[in-house]
Amino acid sequence: MAGRALILVENLSVPFDRRVWQEATALREDGWEVHVVCPTGTTRDTEREITIDGVHILRYPLKAATGGPVGFVTEYGTALLQTVRLALSVRRRFGRIDVVHACNPPDVFFVVGLLLKLLGGSRFVFDQHDLVPELYESRFARGRDLLYRAVCLAERLTYATADVVVATNESYRTAALTRGRKRPERVFVVRSAPQVERFRPTPPDPALKQGKPYLLGYVGVMGPQDGIDYALRALASLRDTGRDDWHAVFLGSGDCFDEMVALRDTLGLADRVTFTGRVSDEDLTRWLSTADVCLAPDPKNPLNDVSTMNKIMEYMAMSRPIVSFDLREARVSAGDAALYATPNDVVEFGALVARLLDDPDARERMGEIGRARVEGPLSWKHSAEALLDAYRAATG
Repeated sequence: MAGRALILVENLSVPFDRRVWQEATALREDGWEVHVVCPTGTTRDTEREITIDGVHILRYPLKAATGGPVGFVTEYGTALLQTVRLALSVRRRFGRIDVVHACNPPDVFFVVGLLLKLLGGSRFVFDQHDLVPELYESRFARGRDLLYRAVCLAERLTYATADVVVATNESYRTAALTRGRKRPERVFVVRSAPQVERFRPTPPDPALKQGKPYLLGYVGVMGPQDGIDYALRALASLRDTGRDDWHAVFLGSGDCFDEMVALRDTLGLADRVTFTGRVSDEDLTRWLSTADVCLAPDPKNPLNDVSTMNKIMEYMAMSRPIVSFDLREARVSAGDAALYATPNDVVEFGALVARLLDDPDARERMGEIGRARVEGPLSWKHSAEALLDAYRAATG
């Protein structure tokens, strides 16, 4: 056994959280004994304890926050208490934990890292999925108030506790080096990347196009910062140009799901736009294989500009052309597999969608470029190697 790793995640259940699941299985394949503590899902990942493909998972019930930031304080406090309880259970049942691997948000699991360091010399790996101060600013628009200062403090304490930081891209690595004051040899870039074996295009299903020539597709979370409202307004702009040759599908769910369905109806798009909620991997593949153009409408804000969007990586894995706003890390990920609209300009976004619908050669070329990127320089194989390097650095 290479060692015993305990992965902590609050944002999603596992294995539904694809990045965490890929990390867990990469570690298991390298000889690690892997345990995961996470919330239960709503319709899947509901078992409180289960072992899947050799990875032991403990889950706890957690009510998702609603409303403003106070709700998240309650959610994160509950998650921390449950995580401490289950982490100590893992240690008691299985023995010393060599690496505590904490995925954010939130930046509160340094408490578990400190506790297990004191009890048994565990190492602490901080897997920074989000820059939480920027997430707070982008989601709540409350300025740099008391809660903003609190999340900044939590981030500093997490950096200080970490023996190693795992960053999802170079922008996040820069944050760890500057405001986290970590040494360069202690910060590793482990990019989120789909396992291309799971994303194989299948023959298109014309029935999904609702009788139209073209299908537009979105996959992902539907939160305040994810830009579903921008996408819907861009589609309304596209409709207002007189085009009646497309249908759009939004796959996924989140805090703003009901609000976005209502906005669709307000904009008069009910007959042109389908919201499915969360779907199975099989249905996801079927929809994306049929989509002619995929949408990445994340608006430019302090978080999105420096974040790697999983949806973009999955679109490329499925050989789909993309329309995105012009964000720094979106360009790093997609390169020439996307067209880029002026940030937050929904009219230009809609015009670029129309441009791709009218150019099948460009769509095919961009799809080939995207697939080559996720099979080559952005592949999960490289990310898995970087993760194992981070663990070797953490354990000395």
